[in-house]
Amino acid sequence: MSDDLKAMRVRIDALDEQIQALITERARIAQQVAQAKQQSGDGTFYRAEREAEVLRNVKARNQGPLSDEEITRLFREIMSACLALEQVMTIAYLGPEGTFTQAAALKHFGHSVETVSLATIKDVFREVESGNASYGVVPVENSTEGVINHTLDQFMNSPLQICGEVELRIHHHLLSKAPALKDIRRIYSHRQSLAQCREWLDTHLNEIEQQEVSSNAEAAKMAAKELHAAAIAGEAAADLYGLNILESNIEDEPDNTTRFLIIGKRATPRSGGDKTSLLVSTHNKPGALHAMLEPMSRNGISMTRIESRPSRRAMWDYVFFIDIDGHVDDAKVAKALGELQQAASLVKVLGSYPKAVL
Repeated sequence: MSDDLKAMRVRIDALDEQIQALITERARIAQQVAQAKQQSGDGTFYRAEREAEVLRNVKARNQGPLSDEEITRLFREIMSACLALEQVMTIAYLGPEGTFTQAAALKHFGHSVETVSLATIKDVFREVESGNASYGVVPVENSTEGVINHTLDQFMNSPLQICGEVELRIHHHLLSKAPALKDIRRIYSHRQSLAQCREWLDTHLNEIEQQEVSSNAEAAKMAAKELHAAAIAGEAAADLYGLNILESNIEDEPDNTTRFLIIGKRATPRSGGDKTSLLVSTHNKPGALHAMLEPMSRNGISMTRIESRPSRRAMWDYVFFIDIDGHVDDAKVAKALGELQQAASLVKVLGSYPKAVL
């Protein structure tokens, strides 16, 4: 071993000691914060706006060579471990284990939480509403296939707030116990994943039976029981169910991304980089939609998404789900919402929350 290499290893060892000492000091301060909160009667340990601010600062400071995604992931895990010294949170997610929703939960909260797998989106809402889970994670839209209607529908009657969001790059793999593509006789997957991989499937496995199941993790679980079956799922499912990755990244769109919402009981204060989600219903008359959107334009509010859904109150009666830039405590947002309430029959703020950092 050269002297230069020895010197670099000695330097790395010294840096590791410094890093560990600083993390230990941070953890001790986190314990002191918990004690101070308990003495003041403040039972709020997780602060979404504070964590978003910290991660944005981490990203802004980053000068490489680690990517923004890698450096924020490292700090997320440090914050997660320190928060667990104050309170171990329970996070409900749309399961089963090994789904992209679980991956989104861990990306947002770190690995120092307890995750609870639930069968349906409605079950996730119910678990948080009952207080059995601190927060829930549910998918809301995919960049290729659009909105997840089941999630939007739950907000019509739920008292829960949207407390945050997380975006996850979705990479689909073909998983199987079979040794090669020619041995595949059946493919299991969620319908959205089948749609997101349609071109690849048509090109390589166009004559193979496709069977829709409730989730990609369920698909992997079923494929693990059959020698000639395959599943479209993520890498975590391959590890969990002991499957081989026959083909990687078979999604048709390389930037295929799913957005997930963090739901909870507590409203989130301003973080400095927020968005607000609304549920709005209009009177069924000419110009009603224009009147609903005009306050946004008049007050310089950028609207980033609008979706319509049947209200289920009457035939051809619709509600609109709208995302706008800003927080309800921002002056111009508050002014626009006040004007909107005059034009609409219903305005429900689903939550103001930090935008996804990465």
